[in-house]
Amino acid sequence: MLKKALRSLVVFFAAMFVLAGCSNSSSSAAKSSSKPNQIVVTYQLKENGKAFAKKKITQPKKSVVMTGLKKGWSVKASKGFITEIAGKKQNVAKKTYWLYTINGKMAKKGATTQPVKNHDKVVFDLSVTK
Repeated sequence: MLKKALRSLVVFFAAMFVLAGCSNSSSSAAKSSSKPNQIVVTYQLKENGKAFAKKKITQPKKSVVMTGLKKGWSVKASKGFITEIAGKKQNVAKKTYWLYTINGKMAKKGATTQPVKNHDKVVFDLSVTK
């Protein structure tokens, strides 16, 4: 009787060990497979040079500035130009427009065509343009 109980206990723990091993490896495989195709980009919003929002956005590896911006905030654009982010609108009469930098350098392309890389820092500033 003791042998039967011991055998049942060994089988139970062996089954638990196998099941636990399977669930952990499949979870880690799922996590590691999604990471290589993703990048993290830091976006910051400013108004007249004063920061009012900042987010780290995970987005696809081959994506553009606009991808992460739209993922983090509501965005409106017209004729290729961003006109509003997070409820803050440009004002043509006052010559305030949304401009952005990547890693401290003024962008040379529009947000819909400018590619981003892992750990880039994108800063949008709504300010007077001369």
